[in-house]
Amino acid sequence: MSRVELFEVGPRDGLQNEVRLIPTSEKIALIDLLSQAGFRRIEVASFVSPKWVPQMADGADVLAGITRAPGVSYAALTPNIRGFEAAKAARVDEIAVFASASEGFSRANVNASIEDSLARFVPIMEAAEMPVRGYVSCVVECPYDGPTPPAKVADVASKLFEMGCYEVSLGDTVGRATPEGTEAMLKAVTRACDPSKLAGHFHDTSGRALANIDVALDHGLRVFDTAVGGLGGCPYAPGAAGNVATERVMDHMKNKGLETGLDAGIIAEAATMARAMRKESDDV
Repeated sequence: MSRVELFEVGPRDGLQNEVRLIPTSEKIALIDLLSQAGFRRIEVASFVSPKWVPQMADGADVLAGITRAPGVSYAALTPNIRGFEAAKAARVDEIAVFASASEGFSRANVNASIEDSLARFVPIMEAAEMPVRGYVSCVVECPYDGPTPPAKVADVASKLFEMGCYEVSLGDTVGRATPEGTEAMLKAVTRACDPSKLAGHFHDTSGRALANIDVALDHGLRVFDTAVGGLGGCPYAPGAAGNVATERVMDHMKNKGLETGLDAGIIAEAATMARAMRKESDDV
């Protein structure tokens, strides 16, 4: 049976936009449970300014408190060299940097042009003694600029690879991508980049995440970012709903004859925990 990998992003991308400040102990409990599910990689924190993303202010405490499972790489998002240094001190296994394929989102998210945001990664890449993953935001649609030109996505992804990223995740940040838009984007990106080093990151705002994943599979992608319980949303992408749920994608892959290597029972338990965390936030 052919394999695909699900990269769990719930503890970071999933929780960053919750209204209620999630206690560190709850984050640790969720990560410890996910660590037993069979994931190779889990994104657990981001080292960004607590002024802008207060939900992620306890990243170092989370990393200090989790029980690290053998064979699992614990990742964190780092927007600049200061964030990288904090992540390194917290003993992350790998980091991620992020750029946008649209100027409007880049300026809203990091207050810089695409070119300037990429320049910020140079000192990180020079200092990093660990794997670095790249993210590209708004690969099909931008809440500020509208449709994103596929050639722009290919250009930004190529530059991240040139900098030294081992993998680049293509993000439908607002969840508005159609299969047709995803098709056009991936045609451009896979002409410039090796599809085996690309990942898909789809939000399910419009209920099309699984259809977009199918398009990505057809283009050779075999890694997909998911969030248990469908957690997620972006503070700089108005209207963005959660990431596509890990459990949904796992079932979808199984129905297509693709193996994820994940424990369905543990994933179901983690999804229940994640939904309970979200419900408490909704009740605030």
